[in-house]
Amino acid sequence: MTIALIDGNNFYVACERVFQPKLRDRPIVILSNNDGCIVSRSAEAKAMGIPMGAPWFQWKPQSARLGIVALSSNYTLYADMSARMMRILKRFSPRQEVYSIDECFLDLTGVTDDQQTALAATMRATVAREIGIPVCVGIASTKTRAKLANHIAKKTPELQGVCHLDQLSVQQQARHLEHWPVGDVWGVGRKIGEKLQTLGIATVAQLRDADPKRLRQRFSVQIERTVRELRGELCIPLDTGHAPRDSIQSARSFGQPVTAMEDLRAAITLYTTRAAEKLRKDGSVAGAMEVFIGTYRHRDEPQYHPVHSVRLTVHTNDTLQMVHSAVSALQTIYQPGYRYAKAGVRLMDLHQAGKRQGDFFGMPLEQGERRSRLMQTLDTINQRFGNSACQPGISGIRQSQPWQMQRGTLSPQFTTSWSELPVVLARSDSAEP
Repeated sequence: MTIALIDGNNFYVACERVFQPKLRDRPIVILSNNDGCIVSRSAEAKAMGIPMGAPWFQWKPQSARLGIVALSSNYTLYADMSARMMRILKRFSPRQEVYSIDECFLDLTGVTDDQQTALAATMRATVAREIGIPVCVGIASTKTRAKLANHIAKKTPELQGVCHLDQLSVQQQARHLEHWPVGDVWGVGRKIGEKLQTLGIATVAQLRDADPKRLRQRFSVQIERTVRELRGELCIPLDTGHAPRDSIQSARSFGQPVTAMEDLRAAITLYTTRAAEKLRKDGSVAGAMEVFIGTYRHRDEPQYHPVHSVRLTVHTNDTLQMVHSAVSALQTIYQPGYRYAKAGVRLMDLHQAGKRQGDFFGMPLEQGERRSRLMQTLDTINQRFGNSACQPGISGIRQSQPWQMQRGTLSPQFTTSWSELPVVLARSDSAEP
């Protein structure tokens, strides 16, 4: 089997640069919720020594002097660009596993060895031409080796973004594997990497040559699979299906402290609405839900972190019914006098719609069908005009709520909002006759 891993380079930054060419060649950082920490960096920002996860307030005072541009996370834009990238890559293989927002695996079985590298180069060129996102491609016999090949492609400019690990010479492979930190291996991570180093396993090559059974006894079966995959033994197959979720959560930290029940109710309503949309998109219904609110855990002030579970009358994906249950749960746990920092809902006991009694919300058949069509209409409107175009009035009608996330440098939703589509002007420099 031959597997390719395609990964967007500095994906969030790349999405912003597609629509804002002025950001090219500048140090760019993308910030987390409420503009808290740095979650993505351009190559220029990495070269300046800006670490991943660094609190933005530590770098903000010197950002102007260093020319650093900070942008709030535009998740709507990134998700849409990701979907477009995955659709493009799907053309190159009938078997695709979307692994994260910026990377996917493709099965290249059937493509001859001498054509695989050329096909990877075509993938890169096609994605760059059609949506402007730079990607690198790693090719190998297993997913773990393909991830490693992708890292090598990113770090080795002469490979021009494509690394076929199995086609490198023994000497070339050794040069990379003997100098690559074990903590960077897919499935290992920093904490396990530190433990492996105490056993004298500090590089990828040393992990590959270690005794897999011994490591399994000391760590887990996952580490054993990683070792075997590094040796070329396929242990982690492609997952091309859509595995049903065990739960769906929608939660946010507030942009500023919230004390009023009215604001909490609006937030919980919005988060329940978002969770219900995800539920219907999966073709599922929920039988239970949790509602939770919480104060600032790391501040010297009164603490309160209640969670209330609700068993729904019937399994449902009806937004209005779930909002009613969520608000009732909120009223049960709300206590005045606290400064709330976060709220959310979690849908549980999920099943595929149509496989449980009560799929028509416990209503007479005709009324249940009307509510089902109402939910379909609600989703259609929000997909076409934006996810806040139509929502329960209890979530509030103001454009800006005091509890909403702080996103002070949010870029436009270039691909999903009619009012924010980019405008291109053509100008002729030729003189008039």
